[in-house]
Amino acid sequence: MANTAKTVAQVMLEQLSLYGVERIYGVVGDASFGLIDALAKQDDIEFIACKHESVAAFMASAEAKLTGRLGVCTATMGPGATNLLNGLGDAYADHAPVLALTGQAPSDKIGTEFPQFINLQDLMKPFALYSANLASPDAALDLLERAAGTSLRQRGVTHLSVPKDLFMAESSDTSRPLADVIEGAAVFTEESLTKAVSIMKSAKRPMILAGAGASEAVDDLKRLSDSWGAGILASLGGKGLVEASFPHMLQGIGEGGNPHASPLLKEADVVLLAGTTWWPEGHVPSAAQVIQIDRHFDQLEKTIPVSLGITGNTEDVLPLLADGLEGFSRSDDWLARCTDVKEKWDRQNEEEGNTEGFPVHPSRLMRALDRTVSSDAILALDTGDNTVWMNRNFRQTDQTILVSGYWRTMGFGLPAAMAAKLTQPEKQVVAIVGDGGLEMVLADLLTAARYHLNITVVVLNNGSLQMEVDKLKVLDAKGIGTELTNPDFVGVAEACGWTGFRPDSDQALESVLEEALRTDGPALVDVRTAQAFFPETE
Repeated sequence: MANTAKTVAQVMLEQLSLYGVERIYGVVGDASFGLIDALAKQDDIEFIACKHESVAAFMASAEAKLTGRLGVCTATMGPGATNLLNGLGDAYADHAPVLALTGQAPSDKIGTEFPQFINLQDLMKPFALYSANLASPDAALDLLERAAGTSLRQRGVTHLSVPKDLFMAESSDTSRPLADVIEGAAVFTEESLTKAVSIMKSAKRPMILAGAGASEAVDDLKRLSDSWGAGILASLGGKGLVEASFPHMLQGIGEGGNPHASPLLKEADVVLLAGTTWWPEGHVPSAAQVIQIDRHFDQLEKTIPVSLGITGNTEDVLPLLADGLEGFSRSDDWLARCTDVKEKWDRQNEEEGNTEGFPVHPSRLMRALDRTVSSDAILALDTGDNTVWMNRNFRQTDQTILVSGYWRTMGFGLPAAMAAKLTQPEKQVVAIVGDGGLEMVLADLLTAARYHLNITVVVLNNGSLQMEVDKLKVLDAKGIGTELTNPDFVGVAEACGWTGFRPDSDQALESVLEEALRTDGPALVDVRTAQAFFPETE
C-alpha cells in the first residue's frame, strides 16, 4: 500500500496556501531541499527562483507592501539566510508582513561546528517580531500559525528555521485556515473621535500628512481636506494617492518635495497624520497639535510629538472625522495661502521639467515619465538621486508608488517591479533606478527574463553615486568611490534576454519611453543623465 503521509514541508505549503500565499521567492540551497522538493510537487504556490537572496527578500517585502498580504521568502542556512537580511530590513522598517523560511543544520548537528551553522534566531533578532527553530515535526503548523499571524497582525517580519531533516520528516498535522487578521479591527472609541473633531475645529491653519496607509480612503481624504480647509502633503509612499491636479494637493515636502511648502507647514496649528508615520524633521511645526491615525498606534514611534492617537484603520476613521466637520467654517485665508504655494510650485515644476540639454537633466526625464506612463501604473523606485528627482518633479495621477521608505536601501527598484508584475500582471509596471542601485542587483535581470515579466526599467545613468557626491560637496568633504564603472547597460540587458533602448537626445525621450512601454517582455531604457546638483540637498 502506498505511503500517503505528508512531509513537514508539504503541510507547511498547504497551510501557507490557506493563508493566501501564492508565491515564495528564494534561492535553492541544500538545507532547504525538503521545501524545494515539496514546492516542485504541488501547483498552488509558485516558486520564484532569484539570483540572490536579498532580491528574494526585497520581492517578498514589495509584494507585502503592495497587497497587505503575507510575503514569503526562503533561503538555506548560514550565508543564504544572511543574504536575506537587507530585504528583511526593508520589510521591518516599512512594517510589511513578511515571513522568512530558512533551512538549518540537521537536528543532531545544531550547536556544533557543522559547516554554515549559525544561530539563526540570533541572526534575525534585530528584524524579526518572532523567530523560532522547529524542534518537532508535529509542532510545524503551530509555529507557522504563530509566525504568520504575528506578521499580519503586527505588520512586520517573522522567521522560522527548519532543520534539514525535519523538512523531510513525516507530519501528522492537518492544515487549517488562519483566523482573519488581515484587515484588523477598528478599536477607536467615540471619545477619541469626539476629541479629534474638537481639536480639528480649533484649527486656523490645518494640514494633512498622508501616506500609503490612506490608500483605501482617498475620497474621504479629499473630502476632509476640502471641508477642513487643509493642504495635503504626501510622503513618498503616499505619492500618487491624490492626483497632482487636486486643488489642495501640495505634493511632498523635505528631500525632493515642494520647496515652498516647508514654511507653510511650520505655521500649521493642527496636523493630521493619515496612514503614515512620516514626520519630516526640519520642516514641521514646533507647537502644533498632532493627531495620528494608526492601526497599531505607538506614540513614541518615529519620535512624532503626537497629541492624540487614534487606533484604527484610516479608511474607517477618516469618513467619521469628515462627517464630524460638517458645517465647519474653514479659513479661506489659509486655504488661499495653500493654493498660492501649490500654484507657485506648479509653475516652477513645469519650468524644471522642460529643461533642455543632453545628457538629460533629471527633471526633464521625470517630465517625460509623467507624460508617458499609464495613469494607474505601478512605479517602483530605487533609492538614490532618482528618488528625490522623482519626488520633486513627477506629477502623479493615480499611480501606485513602491519605495524603500525608512530602510532606504539601494537595489530595491528592480526586485519591487518584478514582484509587482507577478502580483498584478494586468498593471503597467515601471522601475525608476539609478545606475548604482541597478548594479547591486544586475544578475536578477535574468530573473525577469526567466519569468517573461513585462516590466520597464528606466536607468538614470550619470556614472556616479550622485546623492553621495552632492552630500559630500555640501560638507566640503573630498570623496572617493563615488564615480562608477558602468557597463553597457543595453548590452547587458540584451544579453540577459531583455530589449534595450537608449535615447540620443532629450527630444527623443517620450518616443523611446513609449516604445519601451509597448514592448512585450522586459525592457530597459538607458538614459544618459546630467550630474545635476540636487537643489534641496542638506
